[in-house]
Amino acid sequence: MALDDIQRMIYRHAGHLTVRDVFAPERMDAAIDDITAWSQETLEALSEEERAWYVDGGVTGAEVLRKLDNPHNERPFFAELARDPALVELVEGFIGPGVSVYFSQIFFKPPHGGGPKPVHQDNYYFGPSDLEGVVTAWIALDDATLENGCLYFGDGSNQGPVYGHVAPEDEPYNLQVPEGIAVLQPMSPAPVSKGGVSFHHGNTFHRSSDNQSDRWRRACAFHFVRNDVRFVEPALPYDHDLVMQVS
Repeated sequence: MALDDIQRMIYRHAGHLTVRDVFAPERMDAAIDDITAWSQETLEALSEEERAWYVDGGVTGAEVLRKLDNPHNERPFFAELARDPALVELVEGFIGPGVSVYFSQIFFKPPHGGGPKPVHQDNYYFGPSDLEGVVTAWIALDDATLENGCLYFGDGSNQGPVYGHVAPEDEPYNLQVPEGIAVLQPMSPAPVSKGGVSFHHGNTFHRSSDNQSDRWRRACAFHFVRNDVRFVEPALPYDHDLVMQVS
């Protein structure tokens, strides 16, 4: 599943690209089964401090995890998914041969819940040694639509700088581009069907809204780096020992 020249051009100029049908729906169903079991185990074990970080009641008030970190290290299913040859070939088309997963996440947006994620740039979070050596592969475990909180991207923002981010006092994890800068960048929606993958450059502005539908919007993000890249000035702590080389 190699990239063609048009796809490379779109990614280079827009800073993101969606590729449909990378994974079969049945494989995404298996992924959902795995994270459902994992999330229940995690909820039962969280401390009060951890709940403030990971639990998101959304508008429904139900206790639902906001995210889970490093499924590539915690769950064999997702380690296998990250090594999928079709996915790795696409990733190498963006950042070059020889890649690793440095960090990964599961995102949950329950029906009529799930908080929005403000505009941010992954490269601010990561502080990589090479800004061009990072690409995020955002895998849609459910259909991601306008109604249930798909990603929005700032087309061409990958060609600009990495801006300093700020966070609300009560949400230190919620680092975001300052509003005065974010409002100047038009954002376009990028719906992704189940099993599709949305790839974006680490500098690209992106955000998501809350889920206003009756359906879940779950996703897995693998943050791939070329093997010579390290997170040298990260805004949040990352465990270098969890890096998983896949090619």
